[in-house]
Amino acid sequence: MRVDLNSDVGEGGSGTAPEQDSALMSHITSANVACGFHAGNPSVMRSTVILAREHGVAVGAHPGFPDPDGFGRRELQFSPPDVEDFVAYQIGSLAAIAAAEGVRLQHVKPHGALFNMAVRSAALADAVARAAAVIDRSLILVGLPGSEIVAAGARAGLRTASEGYADRAYQADGTLVSRGQPGAVIDDSDRVVPRAVRMVRDQTVETAGGASASLTVNTLCVHGDTPGAADLAARIRTALEDAGVQVKAMGQE
Repeated sequence: MRVDLNSDVGEGGSGTAPEQDSALMSHITSANVACGFHAGNPSVMRSTVILAREHGVAVGAHPGFPDPDGFGRRELQFSPPDVEDFVAYQIGSLAAIAAAEGVRLQHVKPHGALFNMAVRSAALADAVARAAAVIDRSLILVGLPGSEIVAAGARAGLRTASEGYADRAYQADGTLVSRGQPGAVIDDSDRVVPRAVRMVRDQTVETAGGASASLTVNTLCVHGDTPGAADLAARIRTALEDAGVQVKAMGQE
């Protein structure tokens, strides 16, 4: 049994990767790097890629809506062709920066509202998948288990990875509770860590209503902007390994 441990990083606005990213890199296996639209900029992208390379962490693109004021978490209305264009732009930009540092992108994981909308919309999911495929057909597309993103990746001929969130509340249908709802984010690490192990080992998660939902998880996310994210990632990784789960990058054989 194996799982990838990923985190959203490179979401600062200065010329270097946020300080917490450095601590996170010691514990995660894949890094989702912001591509300058919802957060980050070319300098931060480069410094984050270098940081990941130095820690042996796989690098992926984390494209979002062009909405830095809303941190990419507002649901905006763009046509599928527009989404395809700005997602390809973001992936291609990070791919070029990574190539300059001797790194090849492993995956693509949409950010925030774009992710949530593409989970539900086949048209948006197909736009994201086409953008990834035109940049590099070896990229892995990351989405919620059973979502339109995963289905779109398969239609585009891409490998896919199903993602779980140990620190987010789930609805009965396996989708995430909206961040605007009470209890959507679980900040008690004593709850989050065993949830992570259960999601991987038992392929189930407790929903907001107290029921149990089935899900298959290839990668777990620890949000990089969560206070204490590095300590949480370390605890989750240790707990997974103690449970007999191998923690390694999703593209690694």
